[in-house]
Amino acid sequence: MKASHRPAPVILLVEDEAGIRRFVRAALEAEGCTVREAGSLERSRMELANRRPDLLMLDLGLPDGDGLALLTELRQWSGMPVLVLSARSDEADKVGALDAGADDYLAKPFGVGELLARVRALLRRAMRPPQAASRIVFGEVAVDLDQRTVTRAGQPVHLTPIEYRLLGLLIAAGGRTVTQRQLLAGAWGPNHVEHAHYLRVYMAGLRRKLESDPRLPAHILTEPGVGYRLVLEALNDARRPGSE
Repeated sequence: MKASHRPAPVILLVEDEAGIRRFVRAALEAEGCTVREAGSLERSRMELANRRPDLLMLDLGLPDGDGLALLTELRQWSGMPVLVLSARSDEADKVGALDAGADDYLAKPFGVGELLARVRALLRRAMRPPQAASRIVFGEVAVDLDQRTVTRAGQPVHLTPIEYRLLGLLIAAGGRTVTQRQLLAGAWGPNHVEHAHYLRVYMAGLRRKLESDPRLPAHILTEPGVGYRLVLEALNDARRPGSE
């Protein structure tokens, strides 16, 4: 972000704890971002209406209501990226936020390195011009959506219909996390949303076919207890999610 010739990205930080706001603001400003702050739902609504930030960082536990209410309202008129920062680390809370429209979820406490990496990824996706590309490339893999073909290092890769459907759902999400229930419903239908073991088996198969090292995947990443996401640019962070 520092070296870009674009205007500094504007981030709205909605957090009621002043100490956390200071910590996050300092980290973001060191990266070249402009930060606006709000400590309540009422103030955040005003900021969103007047400032139209490039990214919303949202705490769920606010003094005048639940941050999910703000997220639900926002998704009625804006697709701006939303990174939830919350002390709620239960699987149900993460899934609820992602299903409500959050693009990413980071549980407190968190490290500044992971925070900034997730912010950079969300801003890259938001600032990337829309593409109607029919060919998606990540690592050695190329997916031709028109021809429904997959190659790795130029060699054809055979995917089962379920594997291809799962890959298509991850591609369509544009780097956002897709919950287990969303993947199960999309690949097998609404009657199979509780069969998470199906998903683990098929995702392991996808990684064996598409990842250079399936034990340490660089592109098909797990969000533990929540779901999976496809990263087109390989992560170099050693803390990247595992291959469960």
